[in-house]
Amino acid sequence: MTSDLSKNNHKSYEQKTAWVYLINLGFYFIPLYFMAGQWLKISVAVVLLVPFIVTYFWAYNSTKQQAFKPIILMIITAIGSSFVSSGAISLFSFCCFFIGFFYSLRTAILSFIALSLLLLVIDISLGYPAYFFTLYGMGICLGVGIFGVVEQNRQRIKRQQQQSKDEIYHLATALERERIARDLHDVMGHHLAAIALKAELADKLIAAGKTEMAQQQINQVSQITRDCLSQIRQTVTDYKHQGLSQTINTLSQTLRDKSVAVTIEGQWPTLNNLTESQLCLMLTELANNTIKHSKADHCTISFQIQPTSLLVNYIENAAINDFTEGNGLKGIKERASILHADVEYQLSPQFIVTITLPLTETT
Repeated sequence: MTSDLSKNNHKSYEQKTAWVYLINLGFYFIPLYFMAGQWLKISVAVVLLVPFIVTYFWAYNSTKQQAFKPIILMIITAIGSSFVSSGAISLFSFCCFFIGFFYSLRTAILSFIALSLLLLVIDISLGYPAYFFTLYGMGICLGVGIFGVVEQNRQRIKRQQQQSKDEIYHLATALERERIARDLHDVMGHHLAAIALKAELADKLIAAGKTEMAQQQINQVSQITRDCLSQIRQTVTDYKHQGLSQTINTLSQTLRDKSVAVTIEGQWPTLNNLTESQLCLMLTELANNTIKHSKADHCTISFQIQPTSLLVNYIENAAINDFTEGNGLKGIKERASILHADVEYQLSPQFIVTITLPLTETT
């Protein structure tokens, strides 16, 4: 599940950046600037950009098995553009990038050779001087194609790292479950065995008419039971209190899985268990509100140590227009009151919740 969410977030980010790479089309427009008066050719060159951009995004969102279709259409569009503008060289470079990105190095090299021959044929057909179209086209296509190969390797390494991260996560989860099972066994196993033994002994004493001795055993069963419950509560409390650092890491990953970028700023001092656990719960509530209600795509959690207080800012990069102080914020204020802390918030231009925790020698 975590891996799928990470992949979706990455894909969403890549789709946002797809427009950035189209800045390279600036080279396509440069020759058009010098074609003064040739309005027919200029118009055709501009019109051909429409199917090219469509196929570009098609290729950008394709799988390896599907990519050949938009790449072929991109090449056809580039060929057509070659007869109206030498800027079509830049269109061929996009084709080389996708070939280098999607396919093996051998396929990429053979494709580059084929495209180079195609450029040569176009060059001879149009009569460019000194093989300008071929040589410049080969240089640009080779450079961009290499970039595509490098990007393919980067994505492969990133996938391997994500896979390793997922494996570590699942292994850590399995180890944590084993630890919980072992702790519960250690806490309850001895006590339950003692309870069973005492109960059996009490039953035999009652059968033998020794009720006073049986009552002593029953009283001991009651005491053992209370001790067992106390240890279980303490164990569960330890599980719930995972520490501020771990809580922030967990919340950050949860927000990122929901396509909300997270920045952590500053440091915090050593806090006592009560302060740390209440702050963890407050930050958890704020993160849950971000996921459920906010339109923000970036969240900042900052810590500022002041002489007598710790300032904690939770910042969403989106304003809130329609605001009702619900149970979540009321709960945060109630937890803050336990620590004699203050909670303030502002709604625009960003939604900011500021928690001011007093620092004492025992904090």
